[in-house]
Amino acid sequence: MSATRRTATNVLLDTALKNFYGAAEEMGLKDKLISILSHSERRLEVSVPVEMDDGSVQVFKGYRVQHSTALGPAKGGIRFHPDVDADECEALAMLMTWKCSLAGIPYGGGKGGISCDPLVLSVKEKERMSRAFAARIAPIVGTWQDVPAPDVNTGGQEMVWFMDTIGKMRGQVEPGIFTGKPILYWGSKGRNEATGRGVATCGLELMKVLGKNPEDMRVSIQGFGNVGSYTAKTLADAGAKVVAISDITGTYYSPKGIDLKKAFAQIQSHPKKLLEGFTCEGCEKLGISDVLFVDCDFLFPCALDGVLNDKTADKVKAKYVVEGANGPVTPDGDKILADKGVMLVPDFLANSGGVIGSYFEWAQNLQGFFWTEEEYNNRLIHIMKGNFKRVWDYAQAKNVKMRRAAFMTAIQRVADVEELRGIFL
Repeated sequence: MSATRRTATNVLLDTALKNFYGAAEEMGLKDKLISILSHSERRLEVSVPVEMDDGSVQVFKGYRVQHSTALGPAKGGIRFHPDVDADECEALAMLMTWKCSLAGIPYGGGKGGISCDPLVLSVKEKERMSRAFAARIAPIVGTWQDVPAPDVNTGGQEMVWFMDTIGKMRGQVEPGIFTGKPILYWGSKGRNEATGRGVATCGLELMKVLGKNPEDMRVSIQGFGNVGSYTAKTLADAGAKVVAISDITGTYYSPKGIDLKKAFAQIQSHPKKLLEGFTCEGCEKLGISDVLFVDCDFLFPCALDGVLNDKTADKVKAKYVVEGANGPVTPDGDKILADKGVMLVPDFLANSGGVIGSYFEWAQNLQGFFWTEEEYNNRLIHIMKGNFKRVWDYAQAKNVKMRRAAFMTAIQRVADVEELRGIFL
């Protein structure tokens, strides 16, 4: 009997399932394991009532999905964004399962968020929303259950509110329950830069195996938040020329190279940490999506999912794409890029620096002993390089694309543990 195939109307979840089924069938994975791993263990939807500054009450929808805990506690971010829904969280949780497996760390996959527009909320409204959400998901999160982290539009401050709320509810300090915390409060040096540094490391490793000098490479980076900005900085420090950056205010393009020091100063001075108003020598402001289509060698989509699809992928001029965001290329986009001869480094390999960094923070929290930033960075880069080499070598040996090689490597580890544990009745 063949495994029952699950379908989805959500684009991101459909993409995640198609990638999983394709790799699982090529591997010859048992039907029972395909059935188990194509479904999440738990999907939680909660209401999040918030008293607004004007005295009114708004109720937001919140979600937490745990795809798999076969390898350890669920791990994955919490995002604040208008498009957050249960299916998106499930797709991203599944991706986290493969990401943690591929990284070789003792975590399963989880994801969560609140459907809201954080840009229109005051700081106090965000705090009340964060604390209400933390209280709602408290029954299913914990140091050895589910360890959330920052994601789109969340950061260290939100993690402190989450941790403080649940700590007060349980009457104890539990620092290992959330990662991505500020250094001042159980955080880890190096954590903020970890995802971007990991994305850039994969890009630099790809240049190395292709025999390309970073100083000859022009790169374009979509998104200038935590991931995109440090991807840009790490690449520039290695000698690459960053010719385009972007955020929700537009694309900033300069063939001579973007002045990143000035760009960082701009977002630090902007009340909403945006590039709005940024200028530099030879810089031209373009449309929001134009960052994907400028003339460059390497493209790093580090913002939202699904941006390279059947309508946009053919306009990409870059020869190499390194996925910094989760799911920025759809299956249709994947095929178009492959037909164009574009080589791609998949998201759950390229952006795994964040979850590896979270693992480092969690390990330090459990010990109550903290590393230097140099120790943190050296360990991160060592693991990222090793993971890239393992996937690259597998892809070359099996003559498959890097995404398929990464999926097969990651799925096998989870499947082996599921087989070992058996089905609990």
